Amino acid sequence: MIFRRWLAILLSGLVAILTMSGLAPNAMADQPEQDDPPPRVDLVLDVSGSMRERDMGGGESRIAAAQRAFNEVIDAVPDEVHLGIRTLGATYPGDDLEIGCQDSEQLFPVGPIDRTEAKTAVATLRPTGWTPIGLALRGANEDLGDGEGTRRIVLITDGEDSCGDPDPCLVAHELAASGTDLVVDTLGLTLDDAVRDQLSCIAEATGGTYTAVQDAEQLADRINQLVRRADLPVETPATVAGGEECREAPWLGIGVYEDREEFDEHRWYRVPVLPGQELRVSASVAADRAVNPDYGVLLRVLDEDGRELTRGTGAGTGHTDVLSTGLRYPMPEPDEDGADSDAPRAVCLVLSNSFSAPDSVVRTPGLPVELTVDLVSAPDASPDAAAFGLARGWAPVLLLGGVGLVAGLAAGLLIRVISAMRKAI
Repeated sequence: MIFRRWLAILLSGLVAILTMSGLAPNAMADQPEQDDPPPRVDLVLDVSGSMRERDMGGGESRIAAAQRAFNEVIDAVPDEVHLGIRTLGATYPGDDLEIGCQDSEQLFPVGPIDRTEAKTAVATLRPTGWTPIGLALRGANEDLGDGEGTRRIVLITDGEDSCGDPDPCLVAHELAASGTDLVVDTLGLTLDDAVRDQLSCIAEATGGTYTAVQDAEQLADRINQLVRRADLPVETPATVAGGEECREAPWLGIGVYEDREEFDEHRWYRVPVLPGQELRVSASVAADRAVNPDYGVLLRVLDEDGRELTRGTGAGTGHTDVLSTGLRYPMPEPDEDGADSDAPRAVCLVLSNSFSAPDSVVRTPGLPVELTVDLVSAPDASPDAAAFGLARGWAPVLLLGGVGLVAGLAAGLLIRVISAMRKAI
């Protein structure tokens, strides 16, 4: 009897303390998290018949370049971003204009990304039908839903709208007037003047950008930059002034930065990278004035001794509002006997451009520059990863302290139970 009574007291005490400390099942289930609304991005891809054309880099078809770029974007999208995919011209192969101009559907819903499912869906796409851009923009707006948080549409197409009703430029103004802080960025896979004019109109109406891209790498770099950009409010890019050499360059961390760069100039920046981290950088230079055809952007990563580690390039001809490039650099792990093995290492970023302009064009201020910097840890080296399921911060400290207290009380009670049992015997 004495043993059962002490055992009941012991178990009741353990359950009470575990429940209060949050170790009991569902103890915290009724306390919702107070998180900011996730940023939402809908990628709208043209899958019309013209996407069969093989005029991307290396003779790759437009659809193949887009699919390859999408796979890279899906792999790199931040976990906190809700991403969706919508198509236009993907299902109806016929000649009926009325049916073809209703051909837009949601391929993957806006939400937490299932990378395998999303890439599988993209792989099934084949160039098929018409180009109802206006209809697709309205559909993408519905995909994103209402509520707070940033909302962004990225439209990728190789042609102008082939339906005319609704007019995509008017739809963009309609969406901009809805008061939902929606931004539409457009990417053109051709250098056709009519396509450029229409996509520029859509972007300008919503405060977005138009970019002409000519291969899968440029496309992936620009989409990645826009997706990462959606993770931050529109007003947050930090203004920074690049240096003339590495040792006097400003330090950059994770974030979005804006600068100005003169024609044919080099701008230097520094980033501290921990061993095991991967540096991901995207850079865009905007042609906000009349420029000569044929231009390029070069982004390089150098060590502090000036040795080049990797580079990314972008080139264009004709006219585009934005020319982009990007790169990745994984910082190698140090040797086991290396000194300061956990210390960050400085790398230098150098952004150069080969824009030029007629003599009548004003040179100052320089061309607008946007830099997006991200640092991603490898799973086995991430400081944010829970080791064997342990959390971080004061909560786990208090929790482990409580568990220690419980263990101490349990040991004391057990000793008293054993003593009582001996006396009873």
